[in-house]
Amino acid sequence: MRQLALALLLAAIVTPQTAVAAQAEPSVSDPSTKPKAPTLPIITDDENLYKTFGERGGLVQIMDDVMVRWLANPRTRPFFEGADQAKLKGHLVEQFCVIMKGPCTYSGRTMAESHMGMNVNEGSFYALVEELQKTLNARKIPFRAQNRLLAALAPMHRDIIGK
Repeated sequence: MRQLALALLLAAIVTPQTAVAAQAEPSVSDPSTKPKAPTLPIITDDENLYKTFGERGGLVQIMDDVMVRWLANPRTRPFFEGADQAKLKGHLVEQFCVIMKGPCTYSGRTMAESHMGMNVNEGSFYALVEELQKTLNARKIPFRAQNRLLAALAPMHRDIIGK
């Protein structure tokens, strides 16, 4: 929880003006959907963070592990059990890779569009983040690297919670 609080504090510093996308943001097919945060903010200007997370192979392992955790957690399970988990994990690997300035292209939708109609509440959102932190800790990702990623992801809560 301490990591989440720190990430949210750091996220307040990263505004849409300073969080420039590494690639173009995904287009929105529904013009009434107005994203409030970038889906692909840059959080680093080099590849060290991407390497710290184990590059693409490490991100795949992280997503494999965290999906098991999300399915096991009663607060997050409803959002994942009926989903195409392989496709979802693939999009998350791409998204994290682009955010860390890895050699990837994101092929998914914006967070606003992806979560439309899901009615994710704060408790479920924070449970998702906690399970991600458990996975990152288990994979021995350094605390500073975790916080850099969480700070980039935190503003997306505006496009996820209550949509």
